[in-house]
Amino acid sequence: MNLQQLRYVVATAELGTMTSAAAACHVGQPALTRAVRALERELGLTMFVRRGRSVELTAEGEEVVAIARRVLGEVDALERLSRRGGRGQGLKLAATPTIQADLGSGLIRDYWRDHPEHPVRFVHCESRLAVAEAVRSGRADVGVADLPIPDDGLETVPFEWRDVVLLGPPGTGLPDPFPVARLAEVRLITTSRGGHRRAEFDGLFAELGVTPDVAFESDERASWIPAVLAGVGCCLWYRSQGESASLQGIEVVALEPALGRAIGVVHRRGPLATPVAALVDAARRRADAR
Repeated sequence: MNLQQLRYVVATAELGTMTSAAAACHVGQPALTRAVRALERELGLTMFVRRGRSVELTAEGEEVVAIARRVLGEVDALERLSRRGGRGQGLKLAATPTIQADLGSGLIRDYWRDHPEHPVRFVHCESRLAVAEAVRSGRADVGVADLPIPDDGLETVPFEWRDVVLLGPPGTGLPDPFPVARLAEVRLITTSRGGHRRAEFDGLFAELGVTPDVAFESDERASWIPAVLAGVGCCLWYRSQGESASLQGIEVVALEPALGRAIGVVHRRGPLATPVAALVDAARRRADAR
């Protein structure tokens, strides 16, 4: 259960249709419907029943909406109290674990240094598409993610290019650079099947015409480096992660032809709140300095 689900429920109750609620919440209607249905399953009750093109609250739904309004009101009160306390307006920043781990390769560190009055709270997301959804829905104020992002009410500010490298167990003797066409010859570590990250991984290999030999699947990126060190297999990762892994003896080799992806700030269109504008400005300065 999360606050965004409660916002979706209240908007649906007030507007009478999930389509109108989705538009008001700046999110796709299927995403809003999934979130509401997931909350119904979690609570073990039905909040809405369909009446033609509209929806109607059940008795249990009316109780949930009343509670949700109180919860959201208390959250708003806490945020106002925080601003009165002089700490400034906070920034809810959506990012994947990889982006969080290196603080956006310094972007977020720069932001903290220049704007300590705006505290940052990370919103955990499993993929760049989840980052886009968190920003689009309002669950996050802004995001930092791999690009491209689907253009659905969002704008992006690229500020960095990240090279993808191959990490291999110590003593493997990988050629540097490593031909992409030979990736089928090494056992690979990657994310679990069924997620956005794995879909992107499979799509990349389909484009390259390579059938990967997957040795280990895990969505916990923290387990990848230990798995490589144990000799389970190799993995594709950004060079910034590879450089730290090389200190442990892991082989880090470039790919031929080179592969990589742009990283950027993702924000909703329209006027920007002060903390969001500050992060966007920091990203533009980094892009100009490249």
